[in-house]
Order: sequence, then C-alpha cells, then structure tokens
Amino acid sequence: MIVVRRCISAIWQWGVLWGFLLLLYSCSSRRHLADGEYLLDKVNVASDTSGIDVSMLSGYVRQLPNARWASVAKVPLGIYLMAGKKNNGSFHRFIRKMGEAPVVYDTLMAERSRQRIQDVLFNMGYLHAGVTVQEKYVRHKVRVSYDIHPGQRYYIDSILVQVQDSALTSEIEKIAALSLLKKGMPFDANVLNQERSRITAYLSDRGYYAFNREFIRFEADTFSCSEHVRLKMIVASYMEPTDKSTRPHQRYLIGSVRHSYDRSAGSPLKLRNGVLQNACSLRTGQLYRESDVRDTYRRMSRLGAVAATNVRLVQNAADSSVLDADIIVTPARINSIQFALDGTNTAGDLGAAVNFTYQNHNVFHGSESFSLKLRTAFEAIRGLTGYADQNYFEYGIETGLQFPDFVFPFLSRDFRRRSVASSELTLTYASQDRPEFHRRVLTSAWKYRWNSADLRQQHRLEMLDVNYVFMPWISDTFYDTYIKNPESRNAIIAYNYKNLFIVRMGYMYQYSSAGTLSPLGIYGKDAYSLRIGAETAGNLIHGLCSLFDTGRNDDGQRTLFNIAYAQYAKFDFDVSKSIRFSDRASVAMHFAFGLAYPYGNADILPYEKRYFSGGANSVRGWSIRGLGPGAFIGHDGNIDFINQTGDVKLDMSVELRMHVFWKFDGAVFVDAGNIWTLRDYKDQPGGQFRWDTCWEQIALAYGMGVRLNLNYFLLRFDAGMKAINPAYQDTKRHYPLIYPDFGRDFTFHFAVGLPF
Repeated sequence: MIVVRRCISAIWQWGVLWGFLLLLYSCSSRRHLADGEYLLDKVNVASDTSGIDVSMLSGYVRQLPNARWASVAKVPLGIYLMAGKKNNGSFHRFIRKMGEAPVVYDTLMAERSRQRIQDVLFNMGYLHAGVTVQEKYVRHKVRVSYDIHPGQRYYIDSILVQVQDSALTSEIEKIAALSLLKKGMPFDANVLNQERSRITAYLSDRGYYAFNREFIRFEADTFSCSEHVRLKMIVASYMEPTDKSTRPHQRYLIGSVRHSYDRSAGSPLKLRNGVLQNACSLRTGQLYRESDVRDTYRRMSRLGAVAATNVRLVQNAADSSVLDADIIVTPARINSIQFALDGTNTAGDLGAAVNFTYQNHNVFHGSESFSLKLRTAFEAIRGLTGYADQNYFEYGIETGLQFPDFVFPFLSRDFRRRSVASSELTLTYASQDRPEFHRRVLTSAWKYRWNSADLRQQHRLEMLDVNYVFMPWISDTFYDTYIKNPESRNAIIAYNYKNLFIVRMGYMYQYSSAGTLSPLGIYGKDAYSLRIGAETAGNLIHGLCSLFDTGRNDDGQRTLFNIAYAQYAKFDFDVSKSIRFSDRASVAMHFAFGLAYPYGNADILPYEKRYFSGGANSVRGWSIRGLGPGAFIGHDGNIDFINQTGDVKLDMSVELRMHVFWKFDGAVFVDAGNIWTLRDYKDQPGGQFRWDTCWEQIALAYGMGVRLNLNYFLLRFDAGMKAINPAYQDTKRHYPLIYPDFGRDFTFHFAVGLPF
C-alpha cells in the first residue's frame, strides 16, 4: 500500500507540473503571434490504402510543430517564451537559443509538402496518386492533416536496353546479371536512379572518365487500362558541348603523375623519395579508375605530415585520350605540444594530475609520427590506518612511433600499396607509490591497424605486447594482512601483487554499418556495430620455459629469470543496434559477452584482465565495480574492488533516446547483467558461474539520463536505480523495483561518450 500511495503521489505531482507548463505556453504563445497567424499545433499523415509507409512520407513534411516532451508538453517552446518578447541582452538570447521559437503555420510550405509527398508517391510507382491538405483551426492553433490517396501501383512488364554507343555494349552486358531492374517489380524511380549510379560507377572504373549518370535515361510506356509499364533504358553516346555532335565515349589512360607542394602553405615539406608515390594509387599507363582517385585521397589523408590533398586531372595536349595527374599536397604542422592539468577524485580522495604531450609527424621524413607523453599525479588518501604514508604519487613516460604503412619483412610492395594500414611501436614506464605498496609497470608493444576502403571495418593486430610488473616495496601491514596471513590471505591480491610477466598477443575486428568507426557513428540512426576480440598470453614463453626447464617458484609456477608469467585466453563479443523512429527518437539495443580463462601457469587472471560490472557503461544501477561476481557481496555491503571482479561478463541494455531541445538529448534505459568467476575462490563466495543458478543472478536496473550532444563529443548524465539485486535473497532487498530505497538503490553517473 505504501508503494501504491507513493506512485499516486508522484503521478499527481507530475500531472500538476505538466499542467502548469501547458498553461504557460498556451497563454504566452498568443502574444508571439500576429493577426492572422496560427500556431502549428499538430501534423498528421494518413493514407486510405494499406501498405503505404506513412512514417517515411512524414519525413517530407517541410513544417513540423514544436517538439513535445513525452508527447505531452511543448517544453522547448515554453523555455523560449520565458525570455519574453523584448531583447534584454546576452542572457535573453541564450534562453531563446536553448528553447524553440513558435512554429507559425505557413500555407505555402504546406502546399510544397503536399506536392513533395505526391512526387514521392509517383516515383514509387503510384502514378495517379493524390494528396489533399485538411486544416482544422481551434482558436490561435491549427492542426494539419495530409491525406494520401495513392491509387493503383504500376509494375514493370518488360525491360529493353538500348545502347547507342556500340563500344559500351559489351561492357554493360558484362554486368547485366547484376541489374537492379527485374520484370514484375514495382515501377520505382528510386531503383532506376540506383541502376544509373551502378552502371556509372562501373564504367568510371573502366577508363570512362567523362561518363556520368546523365548519359543514362529511362522511357516508360504505360498500357491503357492496365497497371503495367514497358521500360526502356537508353545509354546515349557522348555529345560535344560545342556543336552538339555525337561520338563514342572515350576511354582514358593515366599519363604522367606529378607530385608538388602548395607553396602558399609556408614551410616546405621534407619527405623521402617514394613516400607520396606509395600513397598514390594512380599509375602511368593504367586505365583511369575513379576508385584510384578516391583511394589516393584516402591514403594521403593518413599521412600525418600532409594537411590536405588536391588531385587535378588534365587532358594531355598531345594525346586527348591521356589524363595527366597533378597531385598537390599541403604540408601540415609537424610539431605540436599539449599541456593539461586535471583534477582527480577516487572514492572521495582528491588530487591533481599534470599531462604533457609532444608530437612530431615527420620524424624520419617518411610521415612517421613520434610521440612523447609525460604524466605525474598526486592524491591525498584518507581513511587508511596502519600505514606510515597517506599519499599517492604517480609518474609515467610513454613513447610511441607510428608508421603510415605495414612494417613487416615478408610483405610485397604491391600489398603494402593496396593496404590502408599503420604500424605502431610503444614503450611505457609507469610508477605508482601508494601507502600499501610501490608498483612499477614496464610495457613494450608492436601493433598493426588497418581499415577497409569504406571505413566500415577495422582490424587491429597486437603482434607482441610484453608487460613486466614488479613490486619494489610492500608495506609490512599490507603483506601480513593480505599475503602472508593464512587466515586473511587473498588469492587474487597474492597473485597480482608479485612480480609478473604478461607476454600477450591479440586481434580485434570492428564493423559499423554506418560507414564510420566513431563512437557516435550509429547514434540515432538505423545502423549497427559489431566488435569481436580475442587474445592469448603466456603460450610462447611457456614453450621456451618448458624447453629449457627454467625452474619453478614456491607456488609451483614456471618462471623466467625467477619471475612467474601469466597464461590465459580471452574472448569478447559486443554488438549494438540502433533503430530510428523519427528525427527525434530512436531505440538502441546492446549485448556484450566476455570470457577469460586462466590455465597452464596460472589459475587466476591478472587484475587488469579481469571483468567488472556496474558503472556508467554497464549495469547503471550500480557504481563502477560494485556488482558481482554472481551473488557475492562485499564486506558489510561495501564495494570490494579486488574481489568484485570475474572471468565471465554479460551485459544487456535497451535505451530509448530522444532529442529534447537545443543540444540536449534524453534517454530512458533498462540494463541487465553480471560477472562470474570460473573457479570457486574462497574470497568470492557465491561468485562462481553455474548453469543452474546464473540466470537467477542477473541484475536488473532502470533509469533515465540527459546528454549534452556537441556533435564531436557527448557529455552524459545518467541516474540509475536497482530493480533486481542478486546479492541479497530476502524479498525486500532482492526486489528493489517493488521495495525501492532511494538512498540504497540510486546511483548517479557522469561520463563522456555513449554507454554503447
């Protein structure tokens, strides 16, 4: 009964608020209308025939009403009206910019919308379609309805191809089987245009530089008293622009290929011989191909020493069938320096970090990028007892060298030229001094990265990644409590706070149907993304240690230079799908699964490779690393950062995303998931994955969020509530959805970027 009363009270309060906002904009909007003007209140598109995609046709309406929140109140309009009619300075303009001006109904735009919808229907094969506009005026508002009467749809009865240029006949016959036009299909002008583009793209890659889609036209002949169309596709000969005479289409060869620098850009660019040639796909004597031109632009853009590229094709004066290529590059700024000061907050412990970055984008005159990063940080730690020092110090240095090519000894020059790749060598040293211990990490890695031509796919191969973790000092208090004492000894801490080698290699594949690999690539679109990754560690070094019998430590692990090494295999799968409902709303779905298995020389994963759950990008009803594994709960219900990690991870999310006003978007979400361990560790009771209980241990959360979308990056604020908590078995704490406790179940998150 208490829950019911709370729900009724909340509904009443929200109802009063919505009512007030409705009254506010209803009264104020009249003052912003001149005589004879009406506020566009609602737009509807309806059809008297089934099978018409009304939502698609709604996109051709040129004037839409002011946005509504939750389909009820026009809050953005209310914000705009709060500024009043007078211009009172910058704050007044800012309020208006955040809001949305009243949409005054325009009959001319309504007529253009009606005509556009009718044209779209005609292009879809509804040759006798009609659209009427109905207007309903109520006081100072108007509701507009576009009523569609499509009539009968026409279908293609026969297809005739007429090629006026005999030289093109054989070329078009080669790709005839791939034609988008089929007998019996609906007569659709959109498909006709796609067929024109398909043929044009093919011919443009076969030397026909001057051919464009305007040389292809269609003639449609309709039967009397029938819904059938005789279709004729005509491929015309080339017409001289001067005297309008016709001739066969010319096939072009690439002549000279010259590279030069844009002198107006300032300092000249110093590159080794062959760098620009290798980045250029145009070759003397080859047939002209449009794809080679696009590939040249793409390859040049990957050179860090090049800011811009311009490819100019000019007919050779001596031979009109030859195209000379002039490739002009604009040099980029070679050296750059960045300095940043950040504030840090780790569980309430405040601190600061200083970051310095230097980059040289042409260090060996081959557009290689060298980077040097320095970092130092300090944090004041509170609440620790039994330790002499109460502060945290960190400093680190990272150097990187990136090559705009595959650097591998057995690859042919042609393969390197065809690939769009980069190779990277990094060396990192990090030092962490905590009151409990001092930790040093030395890392060296060699990586390859390459993309597909359409930027939908990305591959990353970590050929070799060597990590050496060593602990020069551990305090007596930490050692006696967590490592030495058999009663309180923690297996995960004991394994991860010893000197350790991690020698790994991995591969990651990423695909995005939106044609961009940016994290915002599928935001609000009909698109999906996929990421698959796999890595192994310790196999190579295990084989060497077994071959030469390098010895074992006191825990029975094989060692190299008296240092144990990790051995594991890891697999990750991540897929996201976004479905767009309108310009303002979409739904996004996410599923992720991860499995890591320690074996051979280790029965525990390195801490950095273990999974955790909760946080801004996981089950958002929990703080970061606050959920799991399984039904495990930290001591006295507090978060246990060491033990709340696992070997298996499951994440599932559904999120409704809506544009609110200005640059603000909103979201309502439901998250589910957890982590588990593969082995039964005594420090993580209830955390082991078991087929008969895992489904009962899936946590559930719900919530809502606000996003400040600045296009190039996004700031996110999410408020999550627990719905099902697998850490408790009693009804009240296991089902917070039914028995909510705001202080116990609420979590706030701030993050940069989307959760998936």
